[in-house]
Amino acid sequence: MVKRSAQALRAWPRVLRGDLVTWEADPNGQAGQPRWLDWRPVIMVPLVMLAVGLLIVGTNQYAFDFGMGVQLGVLFAGAQSAAFVVALYRPVQAWWATMLVMVVVTPFAVNAASGTRIPWSGAYPWNGAGIALQAGVLYLLALRVRPRIAVETLAITVSAGLVCGARSPLQSAHDIRLAIAVLAIAVAMGVALRGLMAARTQLVVQEELTAEERARRTLLEERNRIARELHDVVAHHMSVVSIQAQVVPHLVENPSDELRENVEGIRRNAVDALTELRRVLGVLRSEDPLPHAARHAPQPTLERLDELVGNARGAGLTVTAETTGEPRPLSPGVELSAFRIVQEALSNAMRHAPGARVRVEIRHQGSGVTVRITNTAPDRAAPPASDIGHGLLGMRERTAMLGGELATGATPDGGYEVTATLPALPHAEPAGPATPTDPAEDMR
Repeated sequence: MVKRSAQALRAWPRVLRGDLVTWEADPNGQAGQPRWLDWRPVIMVPLVMLAVGLLIVGTNQYAFDFGMGVQLGVLFAGAQSAAFVVALYRPVQAWWATMLVMVVVTPFAVNAASGTRIPWSGAYPWNGAGIALQAGVLYLLALRVRPRIAVETLAITVSAGLVCGARSPLQSAHDIRLAIAVLAIAVAMGVALRGLMAARTQLVVQEELTAEERARRTLLEERNRIARELHDVVAHHMSVVSIQAQVVPHLVENPSDELRENVEGIRRNAVDALTELRRVLGVLRSEDPLPHAARHAPQPTLERLDELVGNARGAGLTVTAETTGEPRPLSPGVELSAFRIVQEALSNAMRHAPGARVRVEIRHQGSGVTVRITNTAPDRAAPPASDIGHGLLGMRERTAMLGGELATGATPDGGYEVTATLPALPHAEPAGPATPTDPAEDMR
């Protein structure tokens, strides 16, 4: 305890120098300024009028009561009155100006007191004008700075005032107690009012954040509702159209090539419409809009699997990948869905199975592609989730839109497995540069 106190005492001069020896307008160590400062042009009018009154009183005291002459009286009284106004903008510097004037005027005040030229009982520096100026500057300072700095300036002001007025024969204990009480009340009022305004400002900011969060949640819920309705209505009917178009040639005896071509076009357009619908659902469900660069970036395919695995390893995940079978051309929708399912599964493993080993298997078959992602049991507890994602739901929607199958669940060793079987669409083309839209971030 004693050692800690000694360390605090040794560090105190450095703390004072950091708090008070500064040219900053607001030495609070924080950005922004109190909102009440926006009213400074209005506050300035009565403050200037009060400063002019104190200038007149101070000039009369310095020039005639202290015998300094009119020129010096106007100089020192003007400096103190100007500091009273400047405290609205530079409180610490204004306080230093009042302290400097108080010290410089002390010899004149002592000589005047020795010659009994002061006609009132209040002795320097705690007479009427002196108390008003110092209390006003301390009050404005306490409104702007941290309470610690306000207390420091109060302590220094009281100590310096006691030293400057120590040789005044007209000073009394009553004067000292009254002056200290006035200065302390001014600082206490400034600190309390600053705390109240800071609390109100924080309350207003919190209310604004709450309103924004409420509006954001309302918007997201509405978008999710629209996405569900689109999926339940449009996706169902488009799937029926695609299936019926595929069955039509089998219901006609000896169908012509034109009929087959037209029916195949209907089926292809239905599948393409389902793909576009899936993209719209992803945009609606996404909590954050995609940036401009992402909207115009090529869609990822399984050719970028090594890059995806490399990024996961760079994030600290232990991943092994294996591709079997003879790769065949797949439609852009299948390529994208397979990539996104792997991406989401790796992301889930990182979030929910820290320390687990992950294995990614891509198996190409004649009927399509099978994606299997498994992870072992985590070696430590996962941190609590900050939000509820749509990863598994997005996987199921992607698989269902393409007519595939998805199986998810725990493994016997305590891990987790995701297996998606995606069919190769008949109209698939070689995966080249993908279309410019990729709102697939909905699975986050």
